[in-house]
Amino acid sequence: MSRADDPFETYLLRVLCALMADQSVSRTAIRMNQSQPAISAALKRLREIFGDPLLVRDKNTMVPTPRALAAAAQARAALALIDGLVSSGESFDPATTEQAFTIAMPDYLAPPFLAHVVRAFRTEAPRARLTAMPLGPQFDYELALQDGAVDIVIGNWPSPPEHLHISTLLEDEVVCILAREHPWAAEGALTVERYLQAAHVVPMPYSIDQRGVVESGLNTMRVGRDRRVECPYFSLAPSLLPGTDLIMTTSRHFAQYHAERLDVAIVPSPIPFPAMRFYQLWHSSQHRAAAHVWLRGVLTAASRTLAPPAARLH
Repeated sequence: MSRADDPFETYLLRVLCALMADQSVSRTAIRMNQSQPAISAALKRLREIFGDPLLVRDKNTMVPTPRALAAAAQARAALALIDGLVSSGESFDPATTEQAFTIAMPDYLAPPFLAHVVRAFRTEAPRARLTAMPLGPQFDYELALQDGAVDIVIGNWPSPPEHLHISTLLEDEVVCILAREHPWAAEGALTVERYLQAAHVVPMPYSIDQRGVVESGLNTMRVGRDRRVECPYFSLAPSLLPGTDLIMTTSRHFAQYHAERLDVAIVPSPIPFPAMRFYQLWHSSQHRAAAHVWLRGVLTAASRTLAPPAARLH
C-alpha cells in the first residue's frame, strides 16, 4: 500500500516495522520506495514519539533497542488488523497491486522453485514486491506469521505446528549424493553399515525446535551419523562433495539439480527414511484474503517444476 493510498496514515508504523526488519535506513528506503532523507525524517519523528533512540549504532551495524522491538511487534499486529479492515470485501488484482509479500524459507528447495515464483511475480504482478528471507535458529516464524511480518513459511520438518494452515508443495524421496569417483558411488555399494561409518556433510539446522526427516529417522533407529563437516547453507553442501569421501543426504529433486552441475552421483539411501514433505504454512488471519490465496497458488504452481516428470502428470 502506497502512502498516498493509506486512509489511516499508518506510514510511520510501516517505517518502524521496516526499520526493525532491515536495521538500515538505506535498505528501508529501498524496500518502501522512499528516499533516504524521507526515512531518516520518519525515524526522527518516531524517536520523538517514543522517547527512545529505537536504533543505536554498534560497531558497523544498527541495533534495535528493547523498546523498538516491543513497539514493532505491536505495530505489526495493528497493521495486520488495519490491512484486513481495508482489504475486506475488496477484489484483488495482481496486475495492479503494489502489495509487498514476504516468504520465509531455507534454501533446501532447488533454485528453479524460487525462479518460477519470481517469473510469476514479474508476469502477473509486476508492481508487487517480493521478499524471500531465510529461516534460522533464532527466527520465531510462528510469531512472524501471527504478527504479519511474514506471509508464508516454507518448511519440511516432520511435525509442523497444528494451529497453522498447511498445504503440501512437494513430496520427495530421500537419497544420498557423493563424489562421482567415490568407491561407494557404485550401485549397491552404500550399505547401512557404511552409511553410519561414513563422514557426512550436514547443513546447519534452521529451527531449534524441529528435527528434519533424516535426524528424526536416525533418532528413531537410535543411531547417529558422523557430522564431519557442517556448513551454513543447503545449497553450498553439494559443492563440498567432489574430491572428498563425504556423503550428503537430501531430497531427490535437490540432488538431481546439483548432479546436473557438479561431478557428483546420486545413490539410493540404504536407510528407508520417510519421504520428505515440503509445505507452506500460514496464519488463519490470512486464510481467506484474496491476495494471500493468489500467493499460495503461485507457490503451489512453482512446486510443480520440482516434481519428477511422472508426478507432474497427476
